[in-house]
Amino acid sequence: MATASSKAKMKYDDKTYDRITFRVPKGKKAILNEHAEKQGESLNGFITRAVDNQIENDNKTAAD
Repeated sequence: MATASSKAKMKYDDKTYDRITFRVPKGKKAILNEHAEKQGESLNGFITRAVDNQIENDNKTAAD
């Protein structure tokens, strides 16, 4: 059974975040994790940053 603090965190996360399932070939997760750690960030933070950067780059290209 989840503790009260765990339930509160899950409720907060459900209200605050959308969930995306992201699948990669076997072994790729370890590579991504290692890279994220080298950058001083979580895997989620790294993926979010990578997506944000790609959107920004795509928008710049579309504007040209």
